[in-house]
Amino acid sequence: MIQFSRRALLAGGAGLFGLPALARGQTIHGMTIHGMTSGAFTAAYRQLVPVYERQTGNKVESAFGASMGAAPDAIPQRLARGEPADVVILAVEGLERLVEAGHVRPGSRQDLVLSRIALAVRAGQPVPPIGTVEELRAALLAAPSIAYSASASGVYYETELLQRLGIAAEVMPKSRRIYSERVGTVVARGDAALGLQQVSELVPIPGITMVGPLPEPVQRATIFAAGICTRAQNPEGAMDLLRFFRSAEAAPVIRATGLDPVG
Repeated sequence: MIQFSRRALLAGGAGLFGLPALARGQTIHGMTIHGMTSGAFTAAYRQLVPVYERQTGNKVESAFGASMGAAPDAIPQRLARGEPADVVILAVEGLERLVEAGHVRPGSRQDLVLSRIALAVRAGQPVPPIGTVEELRAALLAAPSIAYSASASGVYYETELLQRLGIAAEVMPKSRRIYSERVGTVVARGDAALGLQQVSELVPIPGITMVGPLPEPVQRATIFAAGICTRAQNPEGAMDLLRFFRSAEAAPVIRATGLDPVG
């Protein structure tokens, strides 16, 4: 098991977001922190939060949802309903919209990870080659059904990727946007022949085979970032949790879930 050093993590210096920094070696104990995260960071979040709780004695109350969209559990909808949140983690485009809507403090953005998009098929099914743009185009045209996310990767798929490939008219009618569920889960039970979502959201799903990331010329790498909520009851605790997520020692867990640490 990876051991996380709070002493290194909470080194002194200027505090994030204009709030006081903790002294070297100091740990805040007994706090409750309300966090919301979108799918791309979920696998890493679920592994890192219990370690943070054990080491600090703090409690993290968590909620999960898409970065954008109208699904009831999407982060913008949760915040609009007034659900408690000290920190949110989502695609940077969604975070910027939350700042504009007044849900996240301006200037509080902290980039956490870079996430790429991949395709998956049901385990045991043929794996189409997608190493080139032409192979990807052929795979999408040949698939009888395609599932894609209602969040950042899905927005890219339906508004840019298919248009760039010149196959929107042929492929969109057999594509289905998935709400409040992982695309990989839909593929695993056979409800779609091909699934498209962030790598980190496909990696933990049993019953699927990762086809591979999209070819670089049409890949969309998305920054997932954190922000402090305007109605945060515990901004200091949120800062502490973010320092933990951004530590060098947390990076191996983040990489193992299909993400690249940022900062």
